[in-house]
Amino acid sequence: MSEAASYLVCAVLIGGGATVLMDIWAVVRKRLLGMLSLDYALVGRWLVYLARGRFRHHPIAASLPVKGERLIGWVAHYLTGFLFAAVLLAFWGLGWVCRPTLGPALIVGFGSVVAPFFLMQPGMGAGIAASRTPRPAAARFHSLVTHGVFGLGLYAAGWVVGSLFGPLPWRSFC
Repeated sequence: MSEAASYLVCAVLIGGGATVLMDIWAVVRKRLLGMLSLDYALVGRWLVYLARGRFRHHPIAASLPVKGERLIGWVAHYLTGFLFAAVLLAFWGLGWVCRPTLGPALIVGFGSVVAPFFLMQPGMGAGIAASRTPRPAAARFHSLVTHGVFGLGLYAAGWVVGSLFGPLPWRSFC
């Protein structure tokens, strides 16, 4: 398998695993703490309106729903996970998969909070870093924790990919 294909396979497996862990965290948070997670239908709605030239909403929930918004939002959620895993691999290389370390995974995980703070939240009407929400500090804290969990997921998924798939031909980079 080519190096580019190896990057792609690893980014999908690691990013997908990390995103699944983030989603499990959202379910645990809801059940244990009663905290709602992001409604990915609203993300899909925002993305459809973005494609139509409208970036900002006040708030996105007040904008008219669009067909397929939930599916679009969930697909975008997982594609974003793949993208951030690709960022991890672009900076630390495929060798990271052979011997994953926590530091790079947490750097990318916590760094990924830039996307919601400076793109999604302002575009969806919540302001920069949730500044227009009823409790901005709490919203920021929970975003950071969630993205930290994503970073832990990058590490865990990297470890699983590195451990379980060692003998496969696409692992020739180790």
